[in-house]
Amino acid sequence: MKITHIAIWTNNLEHSRCFYETYFSGKSNEKYVNEKKGFGSYFVTFDGSTSLEIMQRNDITERTETKELIGLAHFTFNVGSKEKVNEMVETFRQDGYRILGEPRLTGDGYYEGIVADPDGNNIEIIA
Repeated sequence: MKITHIAIWTNNLEHSRCFYETYFSGKSNEKYVNEKKGFGSYFVTFDGSTSLEIMQRNDITERTETKELIGLAHFTFNVGSKEKVNEMVETFRQDGYRILGEPRLTGDGYYEGIVADPDGNNIEIIA
């Protein structure tokens, strides 16, 4: 058994798709649209197996960022080396994305940096 995909909402479907393709080498399918429901989505696949479904719907437009809530806390990309973690965090910083956690060795043995995607989702980048 394995996780096949995780789904997230966005206010800008094209921007989010481009973000995951550009920074995490994701490969997107063709856009799915259900005009009756005001819904559109892309599946962006990483390394041929796990996907992120990026979804947009006309009636889902707000995100609460004032506190942690029950539900998805973060998702993680393993980039293979400490150097790559450092490089990616710096790239995100230069490109204007929020750095939520500077690269560091964690108590559970990972080397990680944390960034926010365009919609504020926490992404851990680890080695």
